[in-house]
Amino acid sequence: MEAQALRESKGLLNEAHHEFNSNNFKRAEELYTQFISICTTTTRECDRNELAIAYNNRGQVKYFRVDFYEAMDDYTAAIKTNDQFEVPYYNRGLVRYRLGFFQDAESDFKKALEINANFEDARQSLHQTIADSEEKLKRGY
Repeated sequence: MEAQALRESKGLLNEAHHEFNSNNFKRAEELYTQFISICTTTTRECDRNELAIAYNNRGQVKYFRVDFYEAMDDYTAAIKTNDQFEVPYYNRGLVRYRLGFFQDAESDFKKALEINANFEDARQSLHQTIADSEEKLKRGY
């Protein structure tokens, strides 16, 4: 029974990835939610990397919908699941940047770079965040 449940959840995750990559975001979100639910409500151990990817990708769907706070919740869940996965730090940093939380964004981008020093998008975002934060201080708001 355990092996069957594992195969079913892997199939669910693969289907979710396919829907996500096909830009069928509503369906992808549903499938990621099902996968996350299976992983968090059963006694079966899920692969923490797969679970973190599911949270991160579901967060991306919410980001595309401009549900920034819900997206941040999923990115944070991904980080709690696997704190060595740099992508959700970067994604959460992007949301925080867009919301004007420059110090928090800076912290997330730095953490992403600490994990993966070659993460060029995180490096560029960090530089932009620092520049915008300094500009905000110069203007006094």
